[in-house]
Amino acid sequence: MVAVDGFSDLLDPPVYVVTAAAGGERAGCLVGFASQCSLTPVRFAVWLSKANHTYRVACRAPFLGVHLLDREQHGLARLFGGETGDRVDKFTRARWEPWGEDVPLLGDACAWFVGRVEERADWGDHVGFALAPVDGGARSVPRGSVLTLRDVIDLDPGHPAS
Repeated sequence: MVAVDGFSDLLDPPVYVVTAAAGGERAGCLVGFASQCSLTPVRFAVWLSKANHTYRVACRAPFLGVHLLDREQHGLARLFGGETGDRVDKFTRARWEPWGEDVPLLGDACAWFVGRVEERADWGDHVGFALAPVDGGARSVPRGSVLTLRDVIDLDPGHPAS
């Protein structure tokens, strides 16, 4: 057991669906590692597994979409977390529309933003993408009703984490 496991077991962060488009290819995946990382200027970081199809598309994408789901959207989380874009076009099973540079925005997300990729940093089996938010939206949902890591712990991932 790693010393940080006990610490990590107490966390229950939101999960996000990150979407990307580049070279006529769309991708999206469920992400557990993401956070605002700067106040001025506002920056948000998402970490994508190098094993993931979305990572390969995101490496070529100038913008990424970041979406929050509410607890009623376990099926959408299962689609983006339990399937791999290497075998399935997830966007044929989800309501979405293109934004700007064709970034797929999920129409059923309770909140979303599009961020311009400012930096990429390799941190082992995941790469961090620092995003500068350029657009976003949200619908009214009660505080505390977003989908979290504990809500999706039963998902079998489309790819292993590393």
